[in-house]
Amino acid sequence: MLKPTSSSSLGMLTGSKTALFTDELRQKIDQWIAKYPAGQSQSAVIPALHILQDANEGWISKDIMNALAEYLAMPAIGVYEVATFYSMYELSPVGKHKINVCTNISCMLNGSESVVAHLEDRLGVKLGETTADNKFTLKEVECLGACCGAPMLQLDRDYHENLTIDKLDKILDGIQ
Repeated sequence: MLKPTSSSSLGMLTGSKTALFTDELRQKIDQWIAKYPAGQSQSAVIPALHILQDANEGWISKDIMNALAEYLAMPAIGVYEVATFYSMYELSPVGKHKINVCTNISCMLNGSESVVAHLEDRLGVKLGETTADNKFTLKEVECLGACCGAPMLQLDRDYHENLTIDKLDKILDGIQ
């Protein structure tokens, strides 16, 4: 397993309520590193970002990315490239629940505009915003790969397909 090169960058990171790079998190990351050939620890960057994002209230700071780059023995720019390319990573604080609404062609043709309008109205935020109580972040995403169930959204890690206004309300009522 890869050993940290500097214990200072892998301890408590400032700006977060959550201690990162704890022994438990290192073990989870090390399990991913072990799946790749020796010397290829950077191959674990995607699952490591998920682990760290989950441990940091749903987002990844620059300090976290820098510490991960050091831990994986890779240039920081490599971590930044992955974290900024994929919409599943958040680079600023988000609400407790993240709602990703697909607005790509299949969903758009099947009513995603009304889904977005209803969510914006009900939550009192626009796409890209977080509710005042920090409960929900509403985001627009390109494609979630569930075109046959359009319109659809992802709430946290769960997909909800064939959406109607009634179905949206039931989903939200189940959380609030």
